[in-house]
Amino acid sequence: MSIYDVKIAGLQGDPLDLGQFRGHPVLVVNVASKCGLTPQYTELEALQKEYADRGFTVLGVPCNQFGGQEPGTTEEIAEFCSTTYGVTFPMTEKVEVNGDGRHPLYQHLVDVPDAEGHTGDIRWNFEKFLIAPDGTVAARFSPRATPKSDEVVKAIEAAL
Repeated sequence: MSIYDVKIAGLQGDPLDLGQFRGHPVLVVNVASKCGLTPQYTELEALQKEYADRGFTVLGVPCNQFGGQEPGTTEEIAEFCSTTYGVTFPMTEKVEVNGDGRHPLYQHLVDVPDAEGHTGDIRWNFEKFLIAPDGTVAARFSPRATPKSDEVVKAIEAAL
């Protein structure tokens, strides 16, 4: 089973076919609306706009497991992202990224180490995974790595 076979719903509850991203790089980010790192939405949207015409997309994955920082309903999350940050990239349903309820999407991601060698559980909101066009995990970035940092941008450009 590849990442493209994982079943997940979009933010509005409709099935989101991850297969649509086959052949293109995707930056998967667990997001939250009430986190100190929430302003990263600005740079995530900038990446989306800068590279979308080359097939790249950001995929936001709301999660409420870190300090209850994504407590909103689907409608509240969508409204916040749209009005506050002008988010145009796709968003999934709210999921768990750690523990017994870890969503299968994250089961495919967590064994990949970041630059410091961290594997396993997601540490906080805005941890990032770059999925290569072939569906493999090309890179993992800590929550503090900003979306427009050199390390993230270089990895995206290498995957394009």
